[in-house]
Amino acid sequence: MVLTVMCVIAARAKLVPGKAQSIVEMLIEFVNTSIIQNTLGLRAGKQYAPMLITMFFLIFSMNLAGVIPGLNLSGNSVIGLPLLLALWTFATYVIFGVRKHGVVGYLKHETMPPGVPKIIYLLLIPIEFLQVAVIRWASLTIRLLANMVAGHIMMVVFIGMTHALLFSGSALIALSPFAGALAIGIYGFEIFVAALQAFIFTMLSAVYIQMATSDEH
Repeated sequence: MVLTVMCVIAARAKLVPGKAQSIVEMLIEFVNTSIIQNTLGLRAGKQYAPMLITMFFLIFSMNLAGVIPGLNLSGNSVIGLPLLLALWTFATYVIFGVRKHGVVGYLKHETMPPGVPKIIYLLLIPIEFLQVAVIRWASLTIRLLANMVAGHIMMVVFIGMTHALLFSGSALIALSPFAGALAIGIYGFEIFVAALQAFIFTMLSAVYIQMATSDEH
């Protein structure tokens, strides 16, 4: 669906953009400037821009599904999609890191930062290797999944509370407008979180790629 919408907007692109085209172009420019170029630079950023822009739009749109009536559940509220996106990031930074440094050089680059006393490497190497091999992609998965699940639970709780108070048949009905206001506030907050989590995930992916492909830490 996301791909279809983007293809339709691209096919109908005009020199003077309409509302939909303007929003898409604004978001692409934001991701390209604030995330890609600031993290990877202008030259390297062009190489990874298609991946990172696609990732941002996919995460953002899946997150927004959680606040769309009739859908009410973010695609990132189940582990499959966050895990797939995190493994995409993992595969990208490992493949391009190995391509630039070689297998041995990449492992050394990621696990043996310069300027550290040699005795410290005995402790540092396994920790850094675990971070590269597991912690990065696992933390990306858990962060996105947990935020979307938490937001969904909060919305369900306050909407359910509003209904319970409204049909309680007691004096508690007077509290239903306050519970409803809180539900609307959380609804708006979830839209903000949807964009924020897309930004954070994409930013961290760019940072991990930059760390893997940089000349030095």
